[in-house]
Amino acid sequence: MLTKNSLFISLLTISSLTSLGYAEVKTKSPKSSEKQETKKADHGLYSESQLKGKFVSWGIDPNYKTSSINLEPTWKKFKKNKDIVVAVIDTGIQHNHPFLKDNIFVINGKAGNSNYGMDFSGKSASPTPTDSHGHGTHVSGIIKSIFPEVKLLSLKYYNPQASGQKNLESTIQALKYAVDNNVDIINYSGGGPEASAAELSILKQAEEKGILVIAAAGNEKSNIDLKKNAYYPASYGLSNIVTVGAHDEYNQVISSSNWGRKSVDIAAPGYRIKSAIPGSGAGLMTGTSQATAFVTGVAALIKSKFPKLNFQQVKNIILSSSLKVSKLKGKVLGGGKLDALRAIEVAEHVNTKLFGLKRTVAKKNN
Repeated sequence: MLTKNSLFISLLTISSLTSLGYAEVKTKSPKSSEKQETKKADHGLYSESQLKGKFVSWGIDPNYKTSSINLEPTWKKFKKNKDIVVAVIDTGIQHNHPFLKDNIFVINGKAGNSNYGMDFSGKSASPTPTDSHGHGTHVSGIIKSIFPEVKLLSLKYYNPQASGQKNLESTIQALKYAVDNNVDIINYSGGGPEASAAELSILKQAEEKGILVIAAAGNEKSNIDLKKNAYYPASYGLSNIVTVGAHDEYNQVISSSNWGRKSVDIAAPGYRIKSAIPGSGAGLMTGTSQATAFVTGVAALIKSKFPKLNFQQVKNIILSSSLKVSKLKGKVLGGGKLDALRAIEVAEHVNTKLFGLKRTVAKKNN
């Protein structure tokens, strides 16, 4: 989980994450057999056997029946009807990572002159952001694991050498770029305890444009229903923001996650999540950042299959379809955790009710 407070995160190396108390990373060198391209199943997404690959975490793996997000049967009901662009506002994405290279949204791509996103973390904005930290690549891997055909727009804001104010300014630039370019969804696995009028303003513009923002609840172990513990952008209370807390394999809120039965909308897997890290391997990270990416992936699936649904409808579908768990009661709104299958089924019902079914009439032979 990233924060705008530079005192909270002062190191950028992968090995430093554990000492910060919010993430754990274990690298894994790929075997030769693992370097092969993954073939797509007939339904356009991964097959059952591919749900157990080296980039697949417990929240997705069907072996974890009680704590998974129920993804495998969701894919069987899925058909892409629209390309979806998710802006990942983070530490950047390794654009040539073998797991992510086909999902990077290329800006004005031309042979030898491709821009793989935008970097706002320096003195001036520049194309092709790198990810020496690993957080953004890890988050992106989770989104791709859920929706393998998603397009990821890398918008880098975080600089470990910068002040908290500078990182906030970079965040606002990244948000503005995403809004100006009409992305479908913004994944913001970051935040901080201080509100910003400028940040609120650009998020309101996103709301007006119908852009859904999935935001982390934060990792301060606090009840953010209390004003003194507010965490932004999650605590702005805008209709287009979904605030996500993290649960473990036992459906309990993890110890580091913020909570709030009014302020946190839903919980998703966030403990020791396996995903891509810089290089070509996979690693584990923990936090509401990872949980946020799970919700973003499901939102992208819904928006792709049912492109006529607006941001408010997609948000309501995700929340109303959440699976109620007693261990989450009082911790998140309605005590619910993410369930992809229930979400896609509710989305289908809502879409049919609003827009009807497409019927194909066979032509008569004369």
